Amino acid sequence: MNDHLSARIAKETRLQGALERNEFILHYEPKVEINSGRITGMEALIRWQHPELGLLPPLEFIGHAEDSGLIVPIGAWVLRIACAHNQTLQSRVAAPLTVSVNLSARQFEDKHLLREIERALSESALKPNCLELEITESMVMRDTQNSKKILDGIKSMGIRLAIDDFGTGYSSLASIKRFPFDCIKIDRSFIKDIPQDPDDVAITQAIIAMAHSLRLKVIAEGVETQEQLDFLTAHGCHEYQGYLYRKPQPAEEFSKLLRDNAGAMAATA
Repeated sequence: MNDHLSARIAKETRLQGALERNEFILHYEPKVEINSGRITGMEALIRWQHPELGLLPPLEFIGHAEDSGLIVPIGAWVLRIACAHNQTLQSRVAAPLTVSVNLSARQFEDKHLLREIERALSESALKPNCLELEITESMVMRDTQNSKKILDGIKSMGIRLAIDDFGTGYSSLASIKRFPFDCIKIDRSFIKDIPQDPDDVAITQAIIAMAHSLRLKVIAEGVETQEQLDFLTAHGCHEYQGYLYRKPQPAEEFSKLLRDNAGAMAATA
């Protein structure tokens, strides 16, 4: 057995009990309103604090968690912690915030999903409209009839719904409009070469325009340059995320960022 395979097996074995050992933490990436610069919320992003390998991003372990089914209890933990953190953060800045949580394919199809969402909201006392669940385009289109049923159930609870990584699949906004989404997130793959790549420019313009026609909020992911932000501003994108503003941060650091942002907004009011 080679060293690479041994290391992979060891990591996967360690993952089995990582939740019980409290080795997961959440970082938060701010969502920023383009016209005002106000932080309106944040996306919860899981990290694994591995005792030997250090802080691992999702790419290093989510695939195995999905394959093994561990993603369901891990995802439920993310929901509970993200809701609890949001309730605490809102009390510190005295302003409403929306926390976004990504649902995996296994979570989305899990029969206990609605119960886990209700538990997270109940334990945290978070208002339902302060939680947004992100579902990828490919997940929704896998079984549209079942997806509609699940999404309607979530929406009936007062929770916001976002379609994530839009544009990377094969659906159109026309097919998406049958679902109760509030928001579309433009995938970072279309943002990274704007404004130099004419194809990405055309695609992004089209997504924003069609989203406007369906009265959906538009959020751009992966914004890293002022040129990209200027383009999005000019074409009516509502919010953005990305390293141009700030990298994802642990809850305490994010709390300070929120207070600084709230102070800056008050100073310019």
